[in-house]
Amino acid sequence: MRKEQRSSHFGQERAPLRNCDHADCNEAGEFRAPRSRDRLDEYRWFCLDHVREYNKAWNYYAGMTQAEVEAETRRDTTWQRPTWPLGARAGGYRRFMRSTTSIHEGFGIFDDDETDPTRRNAQARGAGFHPESAEARALAIMDIEPPLNLTRLKARYKELVKLHHPDANGGDKLAEERLKDINEANATLKKLLSD
Repeated sequence: MRKEQRSSHFGQERAPLRNCDHADCNEAGEFRAPRSRDRLDEYRWFCLDHVREYNKAWNYYAGMTQAEVEAETRRDTTWQRPTWPLGARAGGYRRFMRSTTSIHEGFGIFDDDETDPTRRNAQARGAGFHPESAEARALAIMDIEPPLNLTRLKARYKELVKLHHPDANGGDKLAEERLKDINEANATLKKLLSD
């Protein structure tokens, strides 16, 4: 049976301390250490010398294959939380939209109301560009055909950004220049749709 120790702090008595969990130690067990990889929220209590010894011998990855270590490391980069690829949850903002209300934030992020008369007018204008116009060049860069609406434009823009972003192409300067052209074309077409 273990004997309980009591500690006092500035004359006040504190709760009894645990004994060290090491076999032949009678020191106070003040420092906790996890029992195992599978039971990280259950602890063993050690004195300072024995917790140092325990920590030196502790190997979280002991007994795991290389694939298991890799999978564990990948889960740890997101704090063991589920993740989704970029754009996989697109349209999640729609839960905030109601049929009686709409959000007008000024940037066109939440504007996908196809019944809007200004949007219908912009779509109707989409087919009659002069071949040398900025709008025609923007359509060619974005590789998108009229009739044009904001939803289609946003989807195509996302595709092209994922494809030509320098981070996805190892910092390639040509991809960076292509992305600049795509951004300018997107701005031109968004301006056209908002007029």
